[in-house]
Amino acid sequence: MQTLLTNDPFQAATMLRSGRLVCFPTETVYGLGADAFNEDAVGRIFAAKMRPLDNPLIVHVSDPAQVKCVARHIPPAARTLIEACFPGPLSVVLPKAEAVPSIVTAGLDTVAVRMPDHDLALTFLEACNTPVAAPSANLSGRPSPTSWEAVCDDLSGRVDCLLKDGRSAKGLESTVVDCTDHSPGLLRAGAVSVERLLDLVPALRIDPIETVGELRSPGIHHPHYAPRVRVEVVERPHGTATNAERAYIGIDAPTSSAGYRLTHVCESTDEYAYCLFDFFRRAEAAGVGEIHCQRVMRHGLGRALMDRLEKAASSTA
Repeated sequence: MQTLLTNDPFQAATMLRSGRLVCFPTETVYGLGADAFNEDAVGRIFAAKMRPLDNPLIVHVSDPAQVKCVARHIPPAARTLIEACFPGPLSVVLPKAEAVPSIVTAGLDTVAVRMPDHDLALTFLEACNTPVAAPSANLSGRPSPTSWEAVCDDLSGRVDCLLKDGRSAKGLESTVVDCTDHSPGLLRAGAVSVERLLDLVPALRIDPIETVGELRSPGIHHPHYAPRVRVEVVERPHGTATNAERAYIGIDAPTSSAGYRLTHVCESTDEYAYCLFDFFRRAEAAGVGEIHCQRVMRHGLGRALMDRLEKAASSTA
């Protein structure tokens, strides 16, 4: 299969409406989309990504009003979050409408929905004229793609179309909140901070993922975010004789004697999150054997960043 590269959202939308797979940019990471109501097309997402079928997808909409097409009803906490955070990097888990194929939700009676805060994505989604099921546009378990080049690295020849744009503004996936219970719960930390969510929904449960519920969100039970290089979370950069075979990313700069082959010193947690997945891929290309990633405080975006670092480390240990 030859993957069409295009800058035209209307051409990409035409292909999606005809049952094709289309990769598209968002403010978080690039997504791999199919018509959420086309069961065969959605099945091809799992095949293209080599994604386990028990890992549910997030459905993307072009307007908050479109949520009712995929949700049976919208609980009060979800309404609050949608009004405040759509468009934005937040996914809300809702009771699934009967019309949504079970393959989208891994057989669950819930569905995750979000509206991206990205002009080209919204133009594309509106032209699709249907909700779009879309996980990240990478091979399952790999670092999420924050550029169209990263999408090509993983999926060129496995998908029909790639809608090209620049780097994703956030660099980490959406926050996921389960709104199906009386007390909503955090399923996945992401680009919307817990502090912001608590301002909106003070009753939000910040439980360990395992206690919140089934596989209602991607990024929980399967290996994720991992390069083909060992990842180690460190308190600070340190010099050793073997650092010539290592890479480092973090807030603190290594000393001149640290000897890392590849380094990226970030000015803030936001920059760290923005650069992380791209740095993983750069380190792979540089042929290093290990990546040192500096630990950050679990505050604001740091909570989501540490989630990704720890999952990458555990997947490559």
